[in-house]
Amino acid sequence: MPGSRLTLYNRKRDFGVTPEPPGRVGKSVGKKRRFVIQRHAATRLHFDLRLELDGVYKSWAVTKVPSLDPGTRRLAVEVEDHPLDYGTFEGTIPKGEYGGGTVQLWDQGTWRPQSTGDPERDLARGNLKVCFDGKRMHGGWALIRLRDREQGFRRTPRHNWLLIKENDEYAKPGDADALASETTSVKTGRTLEEIASRSRNVWHSNRSQTEPESAPKSRAASERAKKPARRKALVKPKPAAKKKLKKR
Repeated sequence: MPGSRLTLYNRKRDFGVTPEPPGRVGKSVGKKRRFVIQRHAATRLHFDLRLELDGVYKSWAVTKVPSLDPGTRRLAVEVEDHPLDYGTFEGTIPKGEYGGGTVQLWDQGTWRPQSTGDPERDLARGNLKVCFDGKRMHGGWALIRLRDREQGFRRTPRHNWLLIKENDEYAKPGDADALASETTSVKTGRTLEEIASRSRNVWHSNRSQTEPESAPKSRAASERAKKPARRKALVKPKPAAKKKLKKR
């Protein structure tokens, strides 16, 4: 069943609380596959790499900023598949919810497999080589799977991978953190702090379109206008008790 690919994604989230999009298997648009990288300030700052494949985003949590140095390996922990609608999500997941924290659209573009074979087969074998055409990520990269481990929701098998830059014209040998200075959103130009302080362009569980920038403020203002002003009740001071005179 196609929808079962996003069952774990849906189980982990309360869509009455989180602004993330509900999990629905989508359809690819055009021949080029999309990719996104979301900078995610959760318990720890990390980068969520998502590759469009067969109607969902195959996803990894990369522990540090992707490195342009072919000699530097970044740990990438495989996580549950995400819906294609997640590719436009930028906003704040409430504290206490799964993945609570601020999400920033750090990079986006298209990707293609380096080989002429089936990328799903390469992914299953644990050796996927891709070419990125993004705003910050370019050229060849490799995803290499390490040994399996059991952890996470209901002991779902998860895998550790390595994300490695290939030695091409986009590589920067010896400069492991060349992309660390890129701290703004490729979608809105905002920093994580700005998104957190006035997060508006987010998904909501009852609609698929984002609201205009002024909508949340005007709605809040209208709700306040509907509420009658509360007045503190005047508390009358109690009369002083009369002292009883003792009879002599």
